[in-house]
Amino acid sequence: NGSTGRRWPQIAREAATRGLTGDALHSEAPGHLGELAARAVGDGARLLVVVGGDGSVHEVANGLLAAGAADGVELALLPRGTGKDFVRSLRIPTKLGAAIDVARDGSARTVDVGRASYRAWDGSEAEAYFVNFAGAGISGAIARRANTASKVLGGHISFLSATVAVFARWTSEPVTADVDGEQRSGAMFEVLAMNGDYTGGGMLMAPNAELDDGQFDVVLIGDVTKVDFVRTFPKIYRGKHLSHPKIDVLRGRNVAVESQTPLPIVLDGEQPGTTPVRFEL
Repeated sequence: NGSTGRRWPQIAREAATRGLTGDALHSEAPGHLGELAARAVGDGARLLVVVGGDGSVHEVANGLLAAGAADGVELALLPRGTGKDFVRSLRIPTKLGAAIDVARDGSARTVDVGRASYRAWDGSEAEAYFVNFAGAGISGAIARRANTASKVLGGHISFLSATVAVFARWTSEPVTADVDGEQRSGAMFEVLAMNGDYTGGGMLMAPNAELDDGQFDVVLIGDVTKVDFVRTFPKIYRGKHLSHPKIDVLRGRNVAVESQTPLPIVLDGEQPGTTPVRFEL
């Protein structure tokens, strides 16, 4: 809601005080961060400090990868967005001063990246990258509701309220999910390809996922009832939900999702299109 722009002078002062300086590039429209990032690398930048949330990181990563400009470039994150789930997955501090210190002195870590091939909203075939997670099903509708609602109460409450509201009217759909050749078919609410372990504003969705292990943790949420939801949903924030009989986890590098009805997909909290979709590491 524009809070980062309003706080930018304070953020810049604290960064400079802590010894982190550089050119400040401000986005002016959706997608602009990717262009700015690719241009900065073309001009010689080797450290990009992303001030924002999962959507900002998503734009920068896509800009760099699409331009073939990611080699030798390091990303650092100052968390200012709604979900902050990639920051959680990386265990980067959420307090500004501590995050600045990590951006200045932290050790670089190479992580896996996913690529999604899907159907765009206009019906065309499209492709995009994701760094933290991707999903097909109810998560796309939840992200859309959270992104269009007021975020004045913060990311945790935004995603919590969006999840409850969407689940109340959502119905499962027949889905076929193929993970490295192993198939699961049936009525499902969601197929999540988790690269990191957090999503949804602090939900520990895949507690065993690692960003650099060469595989997705694929979480399949079957035809859960409203009673199941009430009992199990609070456990997600502690990563204790995977014992539910209608939740399954597979591991693999290639995930294909098909459904009779086109289902919305989500990439790092963004909603670019629908199934059929393929997520590749």
